[in-house]
Amino acid sequence: MTASIQTAEQGAGPGGIHPTAIVSPGAQIDASVSVGPYAVIGPGVRIGAGTTVGAHCVIEGLTTIGRDNRIFQFASLGAAPQDKKYAGEPTRLEIGDRNTIREFCTFNTGTVQDRGVTTVGDDNWIMAYVHIAHDCVVGNQTILANNATLAGHVRVGDQAIIGGLTGIHQFTQVGAHAMAGFASHISQDVPPFMMVDGNPLAVRGLNLEGLRRRGFSADRLAALKQAHRLLYRQGLTLEAARAAIAELPAAHPEAVADVALLLDFIASSTRGLAR
Repeated sequence: MTASIQTAEQGAGPGGIHPTAIVSPGAQIDASVSVGPYAVIGPGVRIGAGTTVGAHCVIEGLTTIGRDNRIFQFASLGAAPQDKKYAGEPTRLEIGDRNTIREFCTFNTGTVQDRGVTTVGDDNWIMAYVHIAHDCVVGNQTILANNATLAGHVRVGDQAIIGGLTGIHQFTQVGAHAMAGFASHISQDVPPFMMVDGNPLAVRGLNLEGLRRRGFSADRLAALKQAHRLLYRQGLTLEAARAAIAELPAAHPEAVADVALLLDFIASSTRGLAR
């Protein structure tokens, strides 16, 4: 965060605060930040260079927002968590750089029962009406489509895609490079690289098209196809599938990191895998 701070008296325009915006003197806002009409920004807020805040946004609480984010009108960021146990503790919301946050999104701060912070990484494309509840961790380069809803303590890995109107149960994990289709009901952990949809949720296959677009080599894809078969198509127990997956890098050396990511995810699962 740069030390160059502006106040509401500096006026509207590029890198300016609209005269109708209400900005607390305690807010730390880079001089290049643009704040639109009727926005409200509280005293615990810090906003980095190049970020734009649309009309009627409310940004409150202990909220830190990085550089070059584009926050559209009517977003609500940093409000108290929707948790009956919350008693006003100083929990936080942290948003990284270059995120697009569309209209009517709601991101809450964390709770002391967990990390005390809700985290959104970098380069995410977050569409209208998305809710990110307390203590969630959203990685980098994700896509959350309209009305995706993340309950408390949810984790979404890098480059995952969550379809519109999808609900994710509290404490559930969605792995990196996974894709959830429209209106999915996610109440079990979705392993990395998999494509799921439905209610009840079902694993439909490997997210092949997404992986190809991200430049996965033929060797990496071959290993992940085999991992998918071992988990979902050969009737193996989870332990037997894990053991077989662990052997894949011997034949597919380019997939060492991918296999490690998948095995670590399986080992960390607390809600059981979507299978």
